[in-house]
Amino acid sequence: MMSWCLWILSMMTGCVLCSRTLFHDYQLESYQIPGYIRTVRRNPVRAWTPGIFYAVVQVVPLVICTCWPDKGWVMIPLAVALVLYGLYTYRKQAERKAKKKFVVTARVKRLLGCAWLVDLLLGFLLLFVFRPYGAQTTMQRFVCSLPLAVFPVLLPVTTGLAGVCSMPMEKGIQTLYFRDAQRILRQRPDLICIGITGSYGKTSVKFILRTLLSERFQTLATPSSFNTPMGVTKVIRTSLRPSDQVFLAEMGARHVGDIRELCRLVHPSLGVLTSVGPQHLDTFRTIERVRDTKYELIESLPDNGCAFFSDDAGICRELYDKTEKPKMLAAVGNPGADVWAEDIQVSAQGSDFMLCTKNERVACHTVLLGEHNIRNIVLAASVCLYLGMSLREIGRSIGKVTGIEHRLQLRSMPGGVTMIDDAFNSNPSGSRAALDVLRAFPGRRLIVTPGMVELGDDEDAFNRTFGEHMADCADLAILVGPKHTSPIREGLLSKGFDPQKIVSVKSLDEATQYLKMHVQKGDTVLFENDLPDNYSEN
Repeated sequence: MMSWCLWILSMMTGCVLCSRTLFHDYQLESYQIPGYIRTVRRNPVRAWTPGIFYAVVQVVPLVICTCWPDKGWVMIPLAVALVLYGLYTYRKQAERKAKKKFVVTARVKRLLGCAWLVDLLLGFLLLFVFRPYGAQTTMQRFVCSLPLAVFPVLLPVTTGLAGVCSMPMEKGIQTLYFRDAQRILRQRPDLICIGITGSYGKTSVKFILRTLLSERFQTLATPSSFNTPMGVTKVIRTSLRPSDQVFLAEMGARHVGDIRELCRLVHPSLGVLTSVGPQHLDTFRTIERVRDTKYELIESLPDNGCAFFSDDAGICRELYDKTEKPKMLAAVGNPGADVWAEDIQVSAQGSDFMLCTKNERVACHTVLLGEHNIRNIVLAASVCLYLGMSLREIGRSIGKVTGIEHRLQLRSMPGGVTMIDDAFNSNPSGSRAALDVLRAFPGRRLIVTPGMVELGDDEDAFNRTFGEHMADCADLAILVGPKHTSPIREGLLSKGFDPQKIVSVKSLDEATQYLKMHVQKGDTVLFENDLPDNYSEN
């Protein structure tokens, strides 16, 4: 019996260690089981191989337990060896280059402990159900122990099960933090809370608005893409200062009700809707559900608040028209809006335009690239006007807006090569805008892209259209991930793009190596989107 118990203890410890990549995928999917399942299906080799290898390693202790069940002391060094193999696998997985590193947070530590307990419970359950220790012959012991021997093959399943089992505990902890953040905001009735949401553009508008408002107000904005309830909660609990006058809360959503939950935390008095489009359709399924979820922000505003809309001549404009609360409309080239931009001149050096209201206009310049960024600036300007800033004050602030990281960020590369970094979370509207920016640059134009994701059943169609537009804007296309980018290739070829100018690579590293060998002085390279590791085809 001792040998069987040692085998299970060491095996389950090794199983948890061998599951590092699976825990990383779970973390990348924001600890959401549906997303984790999709990742496992998308990367079956990477998900199942460590468990299969570990099951093979179990052959030696299996033979010991079945042939010499009374020599439990022999299992001691074998048990140590199994744990060491798990540590070795953990280390090898940690050495893999990751775009977003696995962070062993307090939540991950709790998850690892839960996974070990789940594996241990299942292991002893199998032991007492099949009772190999009570079998009389070697063959009977071998047959009865097979379920235990193949247990490691199920690592993707047991990791997901551990995630499910840990959810009640995590929900309780999150509720405590959430209520503490609500308490902090209740103690700050003077704080102007602004919610910003949209299918795309919300992070850019947030950072632009922070720069503009900082001319007059002490402003705190959620960093990077902290746009989930727990992300915003952390910012409130750790970063909000008594001197802050304005709090900008970016609000992301992947499911119906996500924005409403964030509003229950922040209680914004002002709401900014940047866009509504086909983003996260893998979870929303329909554009109507995306629209309704984004509009949760406007519905949550108090009657004396104000809603700000970007005039897209589409869904945003429809939502503006139906809103009965105080509202403002920001536009490009539409004098009927409350704030608009006209006389736009876009170049590789930035943009010049006139910022206008019905009573005033001011000339502005920004280093941000693309007409869509002017839309973002005008939308942010409308909020500033509402809060009492003058148009000239806003115009001066626009010149201080710097490039936003990984969002059409202009950089110089060695050898006289220009790089446009638009690696963050591409979408149909943003990818078209990025290609239009690329087209404005002189010389040879190259694009490196893995395409777009999270677009549901229409993902291939969107990527095909992306390729069609790419054919008019790029001279060389480097497609990262042959399988996922095949619709882009189809779109390129349908527009007569030279197939010799299409290069398919397996990873971003391979694309970078190709560029080092083939870029020339005067080239412009657009990096459009960079998928996280859970979307890798390696």
